[in-house]
Amino acid sequence: MNHDLAFLSDYLSASLRLSMPLAFAALGGLWAERSGVLNIGLEGMLLTGAFVGAAVTFYSGENVWLGILAAIVSGALVGLLHAYLCVTLHVNQLVSGLAINLSAAGLTSFMSRLVFNSSTTQKLPGVPTIAIPGLSQIPILGSLLFNQDPLVYFLLLLLPLSTYILFHTSLGLVLRAVGEYPRAADTAGVPVVRVRYISVILSGALAALGGAYLVLVHVKFFTEDISAGKGFIALAALIFGRWHPVSTVLACLLFGATEALQLRIQAFNLNIPYQFLVMLPYVIALLAMVGLAGKSTPPAALGIPYTKESTSD
Repeated sequence: MNHDLAFLSDYLSASLRLSMPLAFAALGGLWAERSGVLNIGLEGMLLTGAFVGAAVTFYSGENVWLGILAAIVSGALVGLLHAYLCVTLHVNQLVSGLAINLSAAGLTSFMSRLVFNSSTTQKLPGVPTIAIPGLSQIPILGSLLFNQDPLVYFLLLLLPLSTYILFHTSLGLVLRAVGEYPRAADTAGVPVVRVRYISVILSGALAALGGAYLVLVHVKFFTEDISAGKGFIALAALIFGRWHPVSTVLACLLFGATEALQLRIQAFNLNIPYQFLVMLPYVIALLAMVGLAGKSTPPAALGIPYTKESTSD
């Protein structure tokens, strides 16, 4: 029985760790898309945060928190670029996001060869865990929720905070109004452009924080294309969660649990091609999208650029 409990605890902890980059990226996408800006560039933002976090940690004498801060700033800057292209220049939002993804993949691959130029993978120090006295001793849930790194605790705080702001404050009402009917919001005096800029910048910062978690908590090293499509799975989780913080993070946990499951199935040496197991999380994401076809309604103005009407006497 103790062996079963240990296996369950280990599996749940692995599921949570694998879900964290997805959850940060998906919450970032939620803020952008609730304001009406489609953010396909989550993959590039996540990858940028992963590289910058690893590089700054490496060059700063293994200062992990400086690396995390730099990752957040880099993601915010990529978000600013995306907002400038989409909100100010009215570039097609899908094209802008794809351009960010392709640029981030190429630049991080090139820069990683300059920064980590050794033949072996550069090990990074990682973020230490903090055990909450008493609560961390609870079977299963103790190690899962109360013996974690600070970024997990931050996500547990960010989730109810995001839900409260979006649905129970005037700021959230303004944001949702901009994403649903920007012209009416503009008529009511809401600065639509400013709201969208702030939302997309926040989106980039959160997605990059997911990348920093990936390299500084989960795997503790950086390799080319380390994000491996996690930004796209975060987008799937966002749609699956119907643009609501709680259900979006629960969808991320589902995808993380699926990935943890395929890793454990591989360890059992079953006569199943590992390629099939690797694609399992993506299959689940695809099935989720197919099952929600026509049922998940995005913000009405999502992906539609807004141009302020000029007034003339």
